[in-house]
Amino acid sequence: FAQLYGTIALLRQEEKERVIGTVINKFRGDAGLLTPGLRQLEELTGKPVLGVVPWTELDIDDEDILAPRLERKHGERTLDIAVIRLPHLSNFTDFAPLESHPAIGLRYVHGVTELGKPDLVILPGTKSTMDDLRWLRGRGFAEALLALHRQKTPVLGICGGYQMLGRALSDPLGTESGGSCRGLSLLPAETVFTAEKTRTRRRAECCAGPFQGAMLEGYEIHMGRTVLQPEHTGIARPFCRFEDGQEDGMMLDGVFGTYLHGLFDSGELVDRLAAYLAGQKGIAVPEVKTESRALYRARQYDLLADTVRRSLDIAAIRTAMRDYALRRGEKEST
Repeated sequence: FAQLYGTIALLRQEEKERVIGTVINKFRGDAGLLTPGLRQLEELTGKPVLGVVPWTELDIDDEDILAPRLERKHGERTLDIAVIRLPHLSNFTDFAPLESHPAIGLRYVHGVTELGKPDLVILPGTKSTMDDLRWLRGRGFAEALLALHRQKTPVLGICGGYQMLGRALSDPLGTESGGSCRGLSLLPAETVFTAEKTRTRRRAECCAGPFQGAMLEGYEIHMGRTVLQPEHTGIARPFCRFEDGQEDGMMLDGVFGTYLHGLFDSGELVDRLAAYLAGQKGIAVPEVKTESRALYRARQYDLLADTVRRSLDIAAIRTAMRDYALRRGEKEST
């Protein structure tokens, strides 16, 4: 209440005139108990309280790297997946669909001592691939990943993480930090950064390996091009094939790489991945059909919309919008 009153009190008069009311958000408990405080707030500000929105449990994509889910240190489910929390981590919402599978425990690790012996390690996207690759080496993650790979632990790299899995990265135009560096050499590929950025939505199908036939929906947003070294043609297989026939990514000896963000959103790859990891451990997990992320998001936003609609004086807000439009039209006509 103090923040609302203080904010309005500090506005200039012309700014105050644009405020049509206030809203109390994320309220826990009986809203009726707030009535005396709401009346006092209206008297002090001269603005009506347009609603009290209750605290509602929602699962909507987090906006930034400070998201609480990135602090999760323990998966506590049958299958343990560790995502390395890179300093320039990006597109971490790629992994939200994995959290919905009853057998998959997802956790984020920032120190090599937290890594342990997961069933899968994921190298996520990054805003600065070469800098984060140097960070991996400096923190001991590179050696730990290689040791896990020798123990047959699968590794998945997405976008920048995929680029790190190759043998070399070079940046002749200074797109990132310039120069070149050695990759993790888990895939026989080389990446060269270019000035042009790839930005496009994609539909794809996993075309080989344990995920063959899984239909994917996602997007590419990256700098650079990753090329298979010729001597490994026919040995390393592509991860998926886009609708236009173009192949993407690479898989070899339990190492998987792709440029496709949102690869788990369709739900099909989540189920295939759980079955694959369970098979690697020699255990069984429940067969489920993971809901597509699009449908799941729609239900969450519908819940949010219904909650807000019930809680706010929508008629008053629409009237204020209409009156503002009329005033603006009158000003423009004069």
